[in-house]
Amino acid sequence: MEDAPERTPSSESIQPPGLAREPEVTSPGDSEGCARPLDPAPKKLCGYLSKFGGKGPIKGWKCRWFFYDERKCHLYYSRTAQDANHLDSIDLSSATFDCKADAEEEGTFEIKTPSRVITLKAATRQAMLYWLQQLQMKRWEFHNSPPALPATPAAALTENGPTLHLKLEQEEELEEFLCPVKTPPGLVGTAAALQPVPAMPSALQNISLKHLGTEIQNTMYNIRGNKQAQATAHGPPVEESSQSAEPQRGEQPLISDPSIPEKDPEDPPKSAPRPCVPSGPMQKPKRQSNTFPFFSDGLARSRTAQEKVVALEQQVLMLTKELKSQKELVIILHKALEAAQQEKRASSAYLAATEDRDRLELVRHKVRQIAELNQRVEALEQDRERLVHEAGLREQQVQALQQHVQLLMDKNQAKQQVICKLSQKLTEDLAQPQPADATNGDFLSQQERLEHLKDDMEAYRTQNRFLNSEIHQVTKIWRKVAEKEKALLTKCAYLQARNCQVESKYLAGLRRLQEVAGAEPGDFPELLQQLVQEALQWEAGEASDSVGLSPVSEYDDYGFLTVPDYEVEDLKLLAKIQALEVRSHHLLALEAVERPLRDRWATLTELMPSAELKQLLRAGVPREHRPRVWRWLVHRRVQHLHSLGCYQELLARGRACEHPAARQIELDLNRTFPTNKHFTCPTSSFPDKLRRVLLAFSWQNPTIGYCQGLNRLAAIALLVLEDEESAFWCLVAIVETILPAEYYSKTLTASQVDQRVLQDLLSEKLPRLTAHLGQRHVDLSLITFNWFLVIFADSLISDILLRVWDAFLYEGTKVVFRYALAIFKYNEEAILRLQDSLEIYQYLRFFTKTICDSRKLTSIAFNDMNPFPMKQLRQLRAAHQERLEAELRELELLKAEYLERRASRGRAVPEGCVSEDEGEGDS
Repeated sequence: MEDAPERTPSSESIQPPGLAREPEVTSPGDSEGCARPLDPAPKKLCGYLSKFGGKGPIKGWKCRWFFYDERKCHLYYSRTAQDANHLDSIDLSSATFDCKADAEEEGTFEIKTPSRVITLKAATRQAMLYWLQQLQMKRWEFHNSPPALPATPAAALTENGPTLHLKLEQEEELEEFLCPVKTPPGLVGTAAALQPVPAMPSALQNISLKHLGTEIQNTMYNIRGNKQAQATAHGPPVEESSQSAEPQRGEQPLISDPSIPEKDPEDPPKSAPRPCVPSGPMQKPKRQSNTFPFFSDGLARSRTAQEKVVALEQQVLMLTKELKSQKELVIILHKALEAAQQEKRASSAYLAATEDRDRLELVRHKVRQIAELNQRVEALEQDRERLVHEAGLREQQVQALQQHVQLLMDKNQAKQQVICKLSQKLTEDLAQPQPADATNGDFLSQQERLEHLKDDMEAYRTQNRFLNSEIHQVTKIWRKVAEKEKALLTKCAYLQARNCQVESKYLAGLRRLQEVAGAEPGDFPELLQQLVQEALQWEAGEASDSVGLSPVSEYDDYGFLTVPDYEVEDLKLLAKIQALEVRSHHLLALEAVERPLRDRWATLTELMPSAELKQLLRAGVPREHRPRVWRWLVHRRVQHLHSLGCYQELLARGRACEHPAARQIELDLNRTFPTNKHFTCPTSSFPDKLRRVLLAFSWQNPTIGYCQGLNRLAAIALLVLEDEESAFWCLVAIVETILPAEYYSKTLTASQVDQRVLQDLLSEKLPRLTAHLGQRHVDLSLITFNWFLVIFADSLISDILLRVWDAFLYEGTKVVFRYALAIFKYNEEAILRLQDSLEIYQYLRFFTKTICDSRKLTSIAFNDMNPFPMKQLRQLRAAHQERLEAELRELELLKAEYLERRASRGRAVPEGCVSEDEGEGDS
């Protein structure tokens, strides 16, 4: 066990960077598979290692002093343990470690960071494994440390929202894949600083030219400290006694000296006697000169004269090597200075020339030098061309050599066959008794080879255990980082949602102020108008794409304009408020609802009709799974109608003969979703796809042909499925299998029946609203008729619309009734506050666009509207169908009576009235 260094008497003593401010390192416990106990680790992780680096002729191994700083999780290194400034550092927080079992030199290992790979070499294999284990443990302690507490303003943001904590669970201790390695004595820790610096083949090789400024600073610092140490070492003994008394009068020492062994804690502290001689002016230089550990005050008191001589000899040897390296450095600096002086002399000569002739001569001299350099460049270019030509010849030689190698391989194959025959013969000979000497020789060689193989196997086994522990620890660290990232994303989504809410409230406040102060004179309405214009300006381009801090994007995932460009300014403000509210609800539900829903859909590989699938469809299908789910839903509906090549045959029929509805289809193409970029962009292919789908359906169903509203149904199918044939079959499934017959006929009989059914359901589910609208003679069918005809395609925002279609394609028209009732329930209180029928009609024109919370609307549709049996819906439809047909028959009878009465009377003309034809005939 190594003793910790004792504190020096000087509070201002200068220590190596690697030996200061390092906490005690505790090694992990023994693993189950290891029987030997782990020796206590040194208090500081530091020591000498060889680092591979450099450029050009000085590239190679350089001896460096490494020490670990646990506050930053950095491994610093300098040239010696006594240097005041470190050369560089290695960030271990994101580093991985690798040991090389098959390396050419023993003890080689690597530290891999995202920016570089550092190759190091320890003195022994045991020291290498010790360093790797300690670095692993330090990295684990850094990542497992609790995070810093958040700032106080963040607490105010979470008062009304979900509480988000970034907790790091206390993991179990890291599993030990590799047996704990004993501490190498004298190679790591503070004891390594007492050892002399490992000798290098060349003193210049160990100098870092990359950090030349730091090298010079450290050298000057060490030389100044050594001179002061030598001056104070030969001083009178009074100085020593005065220095020993310094800690009693001044501050406690801050940094410990590694050269002094620490006393056992059992020994009582000995009080130093107060000196009689006052401290002289040499005391402060003595405290500052304690740079090398060999000249510390504790060393002078605790060691004998012989040990002092040995320490001084070691220091003389060290200073000799240092002086040699500094001389070589001075030679390099002299050469650089010579070049700089030569350039300066040339510039001075040019400036000192009084006449233009002299200056011209200097310029000509430089021009001649440039010409010579150009000639050298041309010569080098010729050499390069020659080398390229030689490279071509060498390639030809390589091809010839490859052919020769192939011949040699064939020859080798033949020799292998001969060797096999000889091996068989040798086996037969070995089976016969042989002399004892040959048997012993073969046995010894095989035994030696077996020992080598055992050593290699043990090395690879050790490497495998270490790499397993490295993979295990890196995986745990990655999981913690992923948890942190997930928590931060959740917090970011919540903050964005709060930002959207605040902005929407701000816009709503502006709208109310505009309504109140619109008629007041003065500058206040102008200022309010300016604020409204600034709020309506789009700032999506200034947002950061990497973080996604823009609260509202211009278009949603399916190309619909998020904030419609209304002509009326009030509607513009209302549209942006609604877009911000939608974004806010989406962000708040992202972590709690959307992510679990995506995980459930990801695990649902095979689609089968079930109660679980029904609930998932009601909750909404994620965008990435919606095309696959819709194709399956449509196939269930039209599998009895689907035939291979049917769609292509219908398109061919349309190309051969123009359909009567083609003109109406062409007119409706430009009216389809004017706020969707896929149908308004001139270069988009969606309008052409929509035209072909509608024409094919017109040939598929001649009884309907084309009806206004089918273009919107086909457009929604195209936006989701993107394949026009799939969109065609989706349109067929809606019109021919889901909706009742005659829904899109000339009389729209089934559509009118559903409006009467909706009125009955409103009277049952929402009696207050029905009575309120009835008193003001409001006919809801003027609004709701289009809802049922296009399945809310023009009414709801795209996010809610597609959720309605998810359930509609699976459950049928009952979903349309549920959502129609839910929409009125959602806005019931707002409608009840309106007292004028004109205001109610104006509100009903756009009130569906104000619905922002899709989760709330879905809950009302499938929970608050219960019970909602399909049997009741069929009965209401049958009753109203019968009544409507009776009314239509009565209307036909009245029409027939009118035509008959008109035909019986003929076209009688009153007297005095002559027709135009008769007048012309008489004339």
